[in-house]
Amino acid sequence: MDFINQTIQDYCDRNTTAESVDLHKINRHTHANILQPRMLSGHFQGRFLSMISHMIKPKYVLEIGTYTGYSAICLAEGLQEGGKLITIDVNAELEDLVNYHISQSNLNDKIEHLIGDASEIINTLNFPFDLVFIDADKPNYPKYYDLVVNKIPNGSFILIDNVLWSGKVVVEKDLAKDKDTQILHSLNRAIQKDERVENILLPIRDGLMLVRKL
Repeated sequence: MDFINQTIQDYCDRNTTAESVDLHKINRHTHANILQPRMLSGHFQGRFLSMISHMIKPKYVLEIGTYTGYSAICLAEGLQEGGKLITIDVNAELEDLVNYHISQSNLNDKIEHLIGDASEIINTLNFPFDLVFIDADKPNYPKYYDLVVNKIPNGSFILIDNVLWSGKVVVEKDLAKDKDTQILHSLNRAIQKDERVENILLPIRDGLMLVRKL
């Protein structure tokens, strides 16, 4: 993920609203105790997710890929009164930790954490999601996209993380050999050609694709 000039990134971080005390604790605990802490959205991206949520003011949010709960809390910050965020993850080993992090936030009553196969769970959900955040296993990104773009109402938004894949999507040798790179590049191209949506690929952290269903 470290392909954006670090001096510029540090400057952006310093001039971005600070994360809350609760989020800072999750951030520090994840980096100190959990494998692959770079998977955490973190301060800068977390504030972007929160800002988008506040702008959209969603009633219902779906998150695919919970990790340690940081991004779920960020996305829930902009929910309408009576709104709900459902976050799905397949990793049962982190379930207790995620539930603890959520319980310590002031958004506990707005977040529902589900464990299982997202592609199966999504089909059981009947909420008109205003915002979807996809940040899970990369091989299933195309499946998740197809599931949610057909499910959400017109005017709803999808955010997809890691679509630049540490810059590998523009490196020929990675496109030729790396399966995840090929999948993400193909998804980016498919979204670009999808007449059901409009989209913008944002060079934020590891790349965020922002999609609006028409």
